[in-house]
Amino acid sequence: MVSASSRARGSRTRARLASAREALQARLWPVPALAVVVAVALGVALSQLDLAIGTHFPSRMRTFVFDGDADTARAVLGSIIGALITATSLTFSLTVVAFQLASSQASPRLLRTFARDGFVHGTLAVFLGTFAYALTVLRAVRTDNLASIDSTFVPRIAISFAFVLALVSVITLVLFLAHLAAQLRVETMLKEVHEDTVEAIEVVEGEIRDEESSQQRLDLPAWAPVVQATRSGFISSVDRGRLLRTAARHDLRVEELHDVGGHVIEGLPLLRVQPEPSEDAASDLVKAYSVRYERTSAQDYLFGVQQMVDIAAKALSPGVNDPTTAVHALGHIASILVRLRDMPPTPPSLVDAEGVPRLAPRRADYASAVSASLTQIRRYGAGDLDTVVRLHHLLQEVATEARPAEVRAAITDELRLLTASVEAEDYADVERDRFRAMAQEVRRRLAASGGA
Repeated sequence: MVSASSRARGSRTRARLASAREALQARLWPVPALAVVVAVALGVALSQLDLAIGTHFPSRMRTFVFDGDADTARAVLGSIIGALITATSLTFSLTVVAFQLASSQASPRLLRTFARDGFVHGTLAVFLGTFAYALTVLRAVRTDNLASIDSTFVPRIAISFAFVLALVSVITLVLFLAHLAAQLRVETMLKEVHEDTVEAIEVVEGEIRDEESSQQRLDLPAWAPVVQATRSGFISSVDRGRLLRTAARHDLRVEELHDVGGHVIEGLPLLRVQPEPSEDAASDLVKAYSVRYERTSAQDYLFGVQQMVDIAAKALSPGVNDPTTAVHALGHIASILVRLRDMPPTPPSLVDAEGVPRLAPRRADYASAVSASLTQIRRYGAGDLDTVVRLHHLLQEVATEARPAEVRAAITDELRLLTASVEAEDYADVERDRFRAMAQEVRRRLAASGGA
């Protein structure tokens, strides 16, 4: 039977791996660079295989392998090299254009999502790998070898494989163009952000489920010593296992002061600690935080929500005037809020290996998630009929089976704000009656779920 401590370590390991994977995927160069290395090694290996076989090809193979002379081999490989450099330049140019369109039409925050696109990484890897392979094989073709009697060497198997890679590159280019056209659709952007957000929620759910927790509150006083942040930026992840180990080793009680995704300032409080930690302990506590210049979705599920809100807010702006996109974004946001509604609550404290409460974790509560999801859209879309109708439908969906009291309170507060915003707009009486009926349905579902 797996112990609670083992589950907690496994959950934290998955969280660290998710952060590392997200950071790696957001860079364009690792996969293409690996493909170049593999291609060079393959070019050398197949050239050596050709050298070992020499002219002793089985008769059945002669039909399938390259059968030209050295000049023809150089011409074929030179054509492949030139074509692949052109295709790589085209791919990179189209990717940059896609970045610009996504930034201007949807949200600048979506650039990271495009940069993480595995199909773009794979396309660049195929093109650059084929280029590097053809260049490696080209240097093996020779017509004057003073070290042997045979003055000509043409690596026929290697050149034949280069031809195959060239065909694969052509097919990849066609698929890439089709993929890029699909990626530029706002529906695809919303789907990608939705999937990333769900993945982040699953990581956080696993942490909460596997953490060794206690219902005892630490209740550190406001005057307790603090540990200051050593750099400014967004908190992308927190290694709570390291926080617990450090707290246990130095006999400390620690309270987190910022959510993952929050912005911290160098020299301002990051943690509240009691008793006052030594310099080494404070340094170890700070090292448990990963602070970056931008938000990421590894453990920050509200970052995905913010991206959806950005898309909806830009769609509702007078310069774009596309409320349908905002309605579609609200559909994805509703799904996320329902998922967050059922997330296990953050425990008051986490315990060390001896069962002593050491850490008061901090995560965004449901009210914060609702506010982050709906405030901007409600303010910008209060005058649009379709957006207001979808906002009421969203509250109805979230209110269905909303058993936790904090969830019902968040929905009630948001309904009150939505009603006030709608009342301030110029709607016909029949439309106002429709909104009142929808608001009443939200209250009915809350009551059926156990609300007042």
